Amino acid sequence: MELLGIHHVSIMTGKAEKNYDFYTKVMGMRLVKKGVNQDDTTSYHLFYGDAVASPGTELTFFDLPGIGPSYQGVSSISATSLRVATTEALQYWSDRFDQLNVTHEEIKKRAGRDTLAFQDFEGTRLILVADNGEQGVAAGTAWDQSEVPVEYGILGLGPTTLTLAQPASTIMILTEVMGFRHTGSYPSLAGDFADIEVYSTGQGGAGAEVHIETRPDLPHARLGRGGVHHVAFRVPNESEYDLWSDKLSKLGIPNSGKVDRHYFRALYFREPNGILFELSTDTPGFDIDESMDSLGETLSLPPFLEGKRAQIEANLRPLVLDEV
Repeated sequence: MELLGIHHVSIMTGKAEKNYDFYTKVMGMRLVKKGVNQDDTTSYHLFYGDAVASPGTELTFFDLPGIGPSYQGVSSISATSLRVATTEALQYWSDRFDQLNVTHEEIKKRAGRDTLAFQDFEGTRLILVADNGEQGVAAGTAWDQSEVPVEYGILGLGPTTLTLAQPASTIMILTEVMGFRHTGSYPSLAGDFADIEVYSTGQGGAGAEVHIETRPDLPHARLGRGGVHHVAFRVPNESEYDLWSDKLSKLGIPNSGKVDRHYFRALYFREPNGILFELSTDTPGFDIDESMDSLGETLSLPPFLEGKRAQIEANLRPLVLDEV
């Protein structure tokens, strides 16, 4: 049993239409699924990924109009990374962000890689990470139907940063339960604080890392728009998924039990600092109910909700997404 890397990251938005504009038109990502929150079908759930909806490339957003802002702090997923091919791509993005008035920093080193931190319109903290030929979990395929040149396009998810006051118990779960290994550290860019520690799984590399930032000076985070709801890790298939379910139960770790999301199978649990983790299968994938050419074009519902389509659509606010 070995987790392959990051599967997806789920974030809160208060404005789905503007969210769509930002991630498809500014960031050049593909809308690969327009669905509903299966636990609250009055809310849209949007998935953005690479050209072929590869596992490990999806940013997902729960649409909750009227939700309050997030407040940064500990016990949170404080930054999400997106991979690009080269440092040259980072320079392209820096120039593009200037042109489009997107808040961003200068190119900086993190974990030995060139990176560019920025924020979306709701303050979501994101970091572009340049692969520059690094070995590790494979990148995705940039979407070639946006105005972003394909050589600079988004290739998938990079490291997830957790900010904690007391990290020991979280590290124990990562290493002793989930099989992550300590692979390095780098200086905090926030000032005179402890180094940020890097933990890797699978083949390693940017798509398979969790970064632990220790900040006992910060208050507890409050989740709202622009905040990260959970991070999911890749399980290769349903056979290993069953083994993970058994393992969590045998260890007495409270969890959701098996959850069928139609596009993948999921297990949810909170690590000791309260951050929500998910284990998600790579299979069967987002093209199980739509052709690869038409992903995200219509409202997708899993079979167990399809019989309620009329009721669900009646309770959803109208959502008009312009063509890219």
